[in-house]
Amino acid sequence: MKIRMLGAHNQESRDARVGGILIDGVLALDCGALTSTLTFDEQLNLKAVLITHHHYDHIKDVVMLGATFYNEGRQLALYSTASVRDALAYLFSYPGKLYTNLLEKPEGSPALVFTTVEALKPFRPGDYEVLAVPVNHSVPAVGFQVSGSNGKRLFYTGDTGPGLEECWRRISPDLLIIENTASDRFIEKAREVKHLSPALLKAELLTFRRIHGYLPRVVTTHHFPSARDEAERLVELERVAGELDVSITIGREGLEIDL
Repeated sequence: MKIRMLGAHNQESRDARVGGILIDGVLALDCGALTSTLTFDEQLNLKAVLITHHHYDHIKDVVMLGATFYNEGRQLALYSTASVRDALAYLFSYPGKLYTNLLEKPEGSPALVFTTVEALKPFRPGDYEVLAVPVNHSVPAVGFQVSGSNGKRLFYTGDTGPGLEECWRRISPDLLIIENTASDRFIEKAREVKHLSPALLKAELLTFRRIHGYLPRVVTTHHFPSARDEAERLVELERVAGELDVSITIGREGLEIDL
């Protein structure tokens, strides 16, 4: 699998993008950075988008991505939980009509085709087997384990806080793409709002190793873009990597990984 990180932050600027990962050019994880990073041809090459939860930075590009498919008379498959389905239905049915309801238009062949997935029940978007696994966030959220035809597996947490033991028991990835929002200076706030800092990540990785006897390669994402926080987080994550003898890469826009 060829993995391209489109967004690696929790805020957006000229140089930073919010959540979005592209697999083999056809499968996207989260929808916060797709239209701002992909050409129209690349957008139209997408076969499916998997969405972890309904927070704005993870669904931001749904409308404009849908518009690309609408204007070309094409359809795009969206997969997520009932809470994301309800959030998108609310968005498109807002009384002031924010935009054409692309879940219904064109009639009979809508641009966006939403499939509701159930946690812990595998499904197949195209050539991939996917398992949605609940994670511990401030709203209902899942991570996705994606298995490729080459037998390799990645797990993308989306946003999560501590308390992933049950999640870890359901997965066995070769690559773990996991959020790491803030440095340990904000550890109590991170715990409160259900995000991770390096020390909290270390505890979750220790639990993973206790369960499975190994640690996968780790890539972090969903970073707070403050220069001070990024510098502190770099030092802290390097320390965690050394203490656990595991590869930890700080994700960035444009990062490419072959799995």
